[in-house]
Amino acid sequence: MHPTALDVVVVAYRSRELVEACLESLRRNPPRAGVTITVVDNDSRDGTVERVGRAFPDVRVIESGANIGFGAANNIAIRETSSPYVLALNPDTRMTPGTLDRLLALMDEQPEVGICGCRLEREDGTFDHASRRSFPTVAGALGHFLGVGRRSWSPKALAQYRAPGVEAGPVDAVNGALMLMRRTALDEVGLFDEGYWMYMEDLDLCYRFKEAGWVTWYVPDVTVTHVKAGTSGPVRSARLTYAFHYGMLRFYRKHYAPGRSAMWNAAVYAGIGTKLVLSLTRAPVRRRLAR
Repeated sequence: MHPTALDVVVVAYRSRELVEACLESLRRNPPRAGVTITVVDNDSRDGTVERVGRAFPDVRVIESGANIGFGAANNIAIRETSSPYVLALNPDTRMTPGTLDRLLALMDEQPEVGICGCRLEREDGTFDHASRRSFPTVAGALGHFLGVGRRSWSPKALAQYRAPGVEAGPVDAVNGALMLMRRTALDEVGLFDEGYWMYMEDLDLCYRFKEAGWVTWYVPDVTVTHVKAGTSGPVRSARLTYAFHYGMLRFYRKHYAPGRSAMWNAAVYAGIGTKLVLSLTRAPVRRRLAR
């Protein structure tokens, strides 16, 4: 194995305490193989750069100079590193013992796997259903946004967002909070699509990997803690809400629209637009309730 087998990339934006806790968990639970860690700071201006420099002198910090988004920030570090594997890791995650060794061993043993992820748990120990996902469908999106697809009794067609039929093994996509990627696959398929500022870039990358013949694999027997919405907050800002819906639009337009009729595409675009308006309208009420 390469002397440094793994490059870890953590993208930070105004999440100083979360970044510190994430890096501390990595320091306590490193892989047996060599590892380098890079924090890409998206112009946080909250002391993240200084705190990481003092507390974690072995961690490289890159200042992007602007809030360029998740995918673009990851790509900066990916281009400047060279280990066989790259781990995109959200700052609101906490690494656990043995997780990295288990995931790296899987990648070594199964060369057809281009991306893998593991079970994500919230701080209270409950399962984060977004750990593994199916590629979106209109029925699945409706089921998810209406809440029906989140029920244990919901049919698979409405619950496909959380891939209820997959317990382990090949899956359409894993969560961008933790994505272990094979560098040779990235070299072939390409990096994160920087047209997504935030949201859906993880699904897009998994989709492109699948189109190129690579497998995405879900490993449920190791766990990482995920502070759900730790960086975005319990209620998305207007900018994040727009980015989320634009991500849906971009994904559909890029991967699905060419094979669908103009009328069907128009209906989908109208649905996404309606959902955006409703989300922006409800946000002030949800924000007051959250307070």
